[in-house]
Amino acid sequence: MIQVTDTIEGSGFPLGFCVRRCGERPRIFGGATGQSVFRVDARALGGHQKEAIVNEGEQGPAWRLTSDEGPYLQGSDLAPFPLGFFNAGLQGDLLGRIRDFADARDIRLGTVTVELVNSYSFSGSFFKGDGRGNAEPAQIRVVIDSPVSPDKAAHLINAAVRASPALAAMRVPLTCTFALYVNGVRRAVSSAAPSAAPDAPDPLKISGGPPQPIADGKDLDGNIAKIPQPPVETKVMPSAGARVELQVLGKGRLVDPQGTAAMETSLKAPPGSHFGFRTDERTRNPQAPSGLALLSAGVSFCYLTQLLRYTEYLKYKVRAIRLVQYNPFELSAAGDGSLVGGAGPADTHLFLHGDEPDEVMQRLLVMGAQTCYLHAALRASLPPVVSAELNGSPLPLAG
Repeated sequence: MIQVTDTIEGSGFPLGFCVRRCGERPRIFGGATGQSVFRVDARALGGHQKEAIVNEGEQGPAWRLTSDEGPYLQGSDLAPFPLGFFNAGLQGDLLGRIRDFADARDIRLGTVTVELVNSYSFSGSFFKGDGRGNAEPAQIRVVIDSPVSPDKAAHLINAAVRASPALAAMRVPLTCTFALYVNGVRRAVSSAAPSAAPDAPDPLKISGGPPQPIADGKDLDGNIAKIPQPPVETKVMPSAGARVELQVLGKGRLVDPQGTAAMETSLKAPPGSHFGFRTDERTRNPQAPSGLALLSAGVSFCYLTQLLRYTEYLKYKVRAIRLVQYNPFELSAAGDGSLVGGAGPADTHLFLHGDEPDEVMQRLLVMGAQTCYLHAALRASLPPVVSAELNGSPLPLAG
């Protein structure tokens, strides 16, 4: 059983806050070509509570984010579920790209909102070892209320969708890689694509204690917050047998011309709690995480959830689970001068501590990836299905 180290509620801190604010964000936030790697240091706290420190490139800010699961997985429901992070990250990155292109073209935007739906399914059984997570293309609807012409609005949305590294992570199939450390010793990965990277530092050894908010007062209030809703009846998700289908609903809007956006995500099936997120896509002095930070955290949280489920169901003697995940993103120029977003395979270094033989730890690594919905989203080719509306009228977009 995973040892309880600390809890989300025990710190008294917000669900998300900045822990390092130095330098600038990578060039991919300023509309310039470039590459960057986001590093996520994540750990299981106990139950289904999880914590991550997301580093936005080498010189960018770092954010502490927390995640939990709802009653359908018998979590405490205190923080957003992993799929909610991923949904909000897709929204935030797309809204930020729309704003960037509008600024570059001197287009006056009025109201911009996004509705984004992610669908997933789980088939098979943890017990039999044939459990598998699956993902479907994101369904996106962009609504603009602005005096801009239809041609310019369509071009703006097409350009933003093409330039989004977050959407590229779903559009291009990625073969993610893994490294395994058992009780502090790196082991050769035998049943998944092995990482070629050198040893990653164990998050426990570099943390220096529980993360603390920066006392500069710059964080936006409610970067992450639970939104009160009437209670709903939710059944516990089965671990075997029936096919399980999940649908995540998201809606977001640009809040101001500087780059902040507000999003809300919730589970429609099974019904779950609503959580609000704020993103800030500015290059300097951002007051909230970027969409890419939320997306990166979501992948690590989802993988941890599946590891925890598998450990619990099979009663493995695993005391601690931590990971370091590297997420590459880029913005490049096409031959016609347009910008193209890109994403590389996630490279996950998994640290397991317990009293199980190596073959069990190897199986745990593989089953976590095989059942993770967001690793399924990364390894498949899932171009988004995008529709748009301008001033109440449908807006034709490129195919």
